Amino acid sequence: MAGESFQSGPMQPGAEAPRGQASGGRRLRPGAVAAAALVAKARGLRDLVEPGRRRLGVVLGTGLGSLADRLDDAWSMPARETGWLMSSTATGHAGRLVCGSLGGAGCGCDVVVLQGRVHGYEGHAPESLSRGVELLAALGVTTVLLSNAAGGLRPDMQVGELTVLSDHIDLVRRPWTQGLVADPTEPVAADGVARAAAATSCYDPEFMIGAVVAARSAGALARAGVYAHLMGPSYETRAEYRMLRKLGADVVGMSTVPEAIVAHQLGLRVAAVSVVTNVARPDAPACTDAEDVCRAAAAAAEGVWAILVRSAALTVGLPSTGRTFQ
Repeated sequence: MAGESFQSGPMQPGAEAPRGQASGGRRLRPGAVAAAALVAKARGLRDLVEPGRRRLGVVLGTGLGSLADRLDDAWSMPARETGWLMSSTATGHAGRLVCGSLGGAGCGCDVVVLQGRVHGYEGHAPESLSRGVELLAALGVTTVLLSNAAGGLRPDMQVGELTVLSDHIDLVRRPWTQGLVADPTEPVAADGVARAAAATSCYDPEFMIGAVVAARSAGALARAGVYAHLMGPSYETRAEYRMLRKLGADVVGMSTVPEAIVAHQLGLRVAAVSVVTNVARPDAPACTDAEDVCRAAAAAAEGVWAILVRSAALTVGLPSTGRTFQ
């Protein structure tokens, strides 16, 4: 069972507002708040976010789900039992919600983990892809760490290398924030649709630097880079690989961007990391399948864990190393 320090649920009068509920022009949907209350009830905890308590939310992508087992005092439930999250059909996505802590890491941070996510190529509407992040915000997280398996686009990359996202190129371009509740003061266009603010800087620079330094300290290859978001589920052609590289992308995948945009709109600090599970070499193509991707991602778990621990420390206010990286 989880330790008594973890308390989850929507805001109550007098409680400190989670950043996802207090800032920006968009607010959580009632379904996310209700799901957070259900999680709290299932764990036998009172329905209140602990004032002043910082909490890290994590989305574990393909092949990385086992990292949730390392949390202290871990407690879990199937994602579908929240009544809000949907089950993923993708390989390597367990579909569980895990609550725990990282007290042993010297930072005393509560952590809420989603083992897996749903994707647009599974047939879900754009606003459905942010449900996980919305639930994390309703559970009081102030920072979210997103992870994924991705294809490397630079010829000098290696399988297992980590790319911490500094920016993204969204080639799907759907209304990812449409499902959020608009603030009454938010500008409305002539067609009646509230426009979200430009997501010009989704990824927190301090967390990006800290993630690269942490991964390298753990012995992992790591760099900062740009993520290209495509719909999938098919992998890219040789011509598409060449195009993406010319556009300035370093890695390519089929997730994460919708979550990052919505988390940013909710006022959360966002960090994201891609595990390079195959390297695109258009002139020497190789076959890759979902099982290969899962194995490669799992092999990079130590570097991702180091990033998770560092993100938890930054979430509770421990200072960054301040080091730069190339």
